[in-house]
Amino acid sequence: MTARFLIVLGLGLLTACSTTRTPLCAGGAPDESGLAGYRLGPHDRIRVTVFRQPDLSGQFELDGEGSLALPLVGNIAAGSLTTRELEDEIERRLQSEGYLVNPQVGVEPLKHRSFYVLGEVRRPGSYEYRNGISVINAVALAGGYTYRANTSHAAIERGGCSFPTQAETAVLPGDIVTVAERYF
Repeated sequence: MTARFLIVLGLGLLTACSTTRTPLCAGGAPDESGLAGYRLGPHDRIRVTVFRQPDLSGQFELDGEGSLALPLVGNIAAGSLTTRELEDEIERRLQSEGYLVNPQVGVEPLKHRSFYVLGEVRRPGSYEYRNGISVINAVALAGGYTYRANTSHAAIERGGCSFPTQAETAVLPGDIVTVAERYF
């Protein structure tokens, strides 16, 4: 009876621990395609250009839920869309509502959402994204490692999944970089 209780207790603890951690995702490594397949998200700033329609063109920011409000078109759930998918959706809505016969739309990202650096760095916090930034660059922006940092162990959380990283691993907008503490 006592052995059964200990097994059940041990399984319960294992289950509890596994639900509080960020899951490792299938494949075990982050997508390194960079911004080529970049999906828009909350607080990204974009420029929408409707050819020969300056009143419909302008700079816009996605709200906290990733929605975009445009004149005539209304709200679009733009979070998780690529710029090409957003262009297609805007064109479809302008045409289906009868506003334009053959709309041509361009979407260009102006400012990406921030990324975050946590753990054993001197200034943890959020930082403005810059093209081509790597984990080691992100740590440098955060003031470098603390004396307790395990300089060879960091992880990136992206899209709800956590991945171990190398110093040269690319950081994307919205990523959370966590530098581990060393034990000895």
